[in-house]
Amino acid sequence: MLSDDQIEPMTFEQRRDLMRRLEKTPTLSPRFVRRLDTVRRVRLALMAVCTIGLVPWIIYLAFALPPVYEAHNWRFAWVGFDVILLAFMAATAWCAWRRRQLVILCSFTTGMLLVCDAWFDVTTVAPEDRIWSILSAAFIELPLAFILVYGSLRLLRAIGEARLLIQPGQRLRNITIRLPRDDA
Repeated sequence: MLSDDQIEPMTFEQRRDLMRRLEKTPTLSPRFVRRLDTVRRVRLALMAVCTIGLVPWIIYLAFALPPVYEAHNWRFAWVGFDVILLAFMAATAWCAWRRRQLVILCSFTTGMLLVCDAWFDVTTVAPEDRIWSILSAAFIELPLAFILVYGSLRLLRAIGEARLLIQPGQRLRNITIRLPRDDA
C-alpha cells in the first residue's frame, strides 16, 4: 500500500495513471465496445451532416421568410416554452440542492433556454414594447443565463481537476470521454 509520503512527490501524470489503474472498471464485451464505437460514429456523422445542412437552410430562410407573419398557437407556444423553462429551472434547483452532477446539464440547458427566451422576446415584440423586452433581456434573462452556463463550466472544470482529467488551468476542451474498454 502506498503511503502519503510516497504519493506526495508524484507528478500529475503519475497520479492520474495511478488513479486510472485503481479504478474498478468493468470489462466490456468486444461486441458492446464495437456498438459504443458505432453509435459514436453515427452520432458524429449525423451532427456533421446537420451542421453542414443548416448553412443553406439559414440562407434560404433569410431570403424566403416574410418580415411579418401572423403566428397561430402563439399563446400555446410561449406558455409551452415557459413550462419547459420552468421544468429545467426546477430540475437545476433540485440537482443543486441534492448535489447531483446532473446539475451541470440542467443548469447549462436552463441558461441556453434563457438566451433563446431573451432572443425571441426582443425580436418578436411590437416596437412600442421593445424597450421592456430589451431591459428584461439585459438585466434578468442574459445575466441569469451567464451565471448558469458559467457555473456549469466551473463545475465541469472542478470535477475534471478533482478526477485528474485535466491539470489546473488547462482548457476544458482537453477533457476526453473515457469509457471502460475491453483490454484483452
